[in-house]
Amino acid sequence: MSGSRERICLGVVGAPHGVRGHFRIKTYTEHPSDVAAYGPLTMASGAKLTISIVRPAKGDMVIARAEEISNPEAVKALTGQQLFVARKMLPQTDDEDEFYITDLVGLRAEMNNGAPAGEIVAVHDFGAGDLIELKNIPNIKGTRYIRFTKELVPIIDMDGRRIILSDDAFDLGDGEPEPAGE
Repeated sequence: MSGSRERICLGVVGAPHGVRGHFRIKTYTEHPSDVAAYGPLTMASGAKLTISIVRPAKGDMVIARAEEISNPEAVKALTGQQLFVARKMLPQTDDEDEFYITDLVGLRAEMNNGAPAGEIVAVHDFGAGDLIELKNIPNIKGTRYIRFTKELVPIIDMDGRRIILSDDAFDLGDGEPEPAGE
């Protein structure tokens, strides 16, 4: 779910589906079929794909086709490519609890008591829910992943450019907090 602030990743090209050049898309939109609602999508290379949905698939997947693709071999060459749309094509977020995931990148993290807890460098979804990746965490070397849940991240303050982490955000799951340093 990466991209610049001007472009937002709506999905990733998946495996070919059938012999007509159809393919899977793992979508990051609220409703999977919306991945085709914003006009042509661009890849990192700048190439455009004009997507139409063939049918929904399981979970956050859709089966799609693109005007520019006519066979499975062409799809194979694009598998894994991110699909972006210009941010200006997306609806504005008006509700204070509504934001685009990409807007979290760069926010500072703080603990409940106000202590610094790093900075968000990325948000990932490896299949079991969103994870925020933090770096520059005091007394911890490298980066750490925190599950992006209301329980562990109870406050998202977009105006203040920060998130607040619960006291057990760095808990390893065994009741012991993560050791400082490595």
